Amino acid sequence: MADTSFLDWPFLEPKHTILHAALEAWASDNLQDIDHDNTDQTCQALVAALGAAGFLKHTGVNATFPKIDVRSLCLIRETLARHDGLADFAFAMQGLGTMAISLFGSDTQKADWLPKVQSGAALSAFALSEPQSGSDVANLQLSAQRNGNGYVLNGEKTWISNGGIADVYTVFARTGEAPGGKGISAFIVPADTCGLQIAERLETISPHPLARLVFTDLHLSADAMIGAPGAGFKVAMATLDTMRTTVGAAALGFARRAFDESLNRAKNRELFGAPLAELQMV
Repeated sequence: MADTSFLDWPFLEPKHTILHAALEAWASDNLQDIDHDNTDQTCQALVAALGAAGFLKHTGVNATFPKIDVRSLCLIRETLARHDGLADFAFAMQGLGTMAISLFGSDTQKADWLPKVQSGAALSAFALSEPQSGSDVANLQLSAQRNGNGYVLNGEKTWISNGGIADVYTVFARTGEAPGGKGISAFIVPADTCGLQIAERLETISPHPLARLVFTDLHLSADAMIGAPGAGFKVAMATLDTMRTTVGAAALGFARRAFDESLNRAKNRELFGAPLAELQMV
């Protein structure tokens, strides 16, 4: 197993050591034979299992964890990534998809969605990127026009992880309070909302659920908005700031697994009558 001496570092607390030990034991028992061919079904099963084990409670706020602990998120992602990349993906998307609700949502929005997502009963997604605006968030074009007591959304999103299997999407749209980033708002869009179409499932070299979404005259009530009108850019950046640190932790998990696999291969593979590790070139 990869070195875990980092658990003794001063910015981690005893609760993190306990969390790491519990997750390590769970992962060793549950992540040995993951099906990477049927990624939809596998992600749904992984989310359900992570929820049943209680680990998804760390993806947002709740009675047990009233504040987001990024250290716990990093520990979980590093451990899951070391065991299985799809397991890390499944966990991370539950956090990314509803982090905006945890940070800026109303009490009603939190009560409606966070228990479902944290129990594994619902999958979530974060719909920010568009064909012409990936990193350039302020340039997004999906429109949300005011209509009576609600909004009507038209446009599309693409490269949306969990697209096609998510039960709820956090969607960012232009409401027009001001130019650029100051005219964007965030919305909760349940997957079964009339006007939302999964237009295309996208294939990648690292298979995971990914899709292009089309919004056609999709009606939302005003209480679907997360935070204030025009605050969507702030909501998006706060969400990404929270989760970006955990991306580094996941990358570390992948690297630790690669090191372990390489070391095991070098020690146990014999070539020219000796272990590979004894060859000068290795």
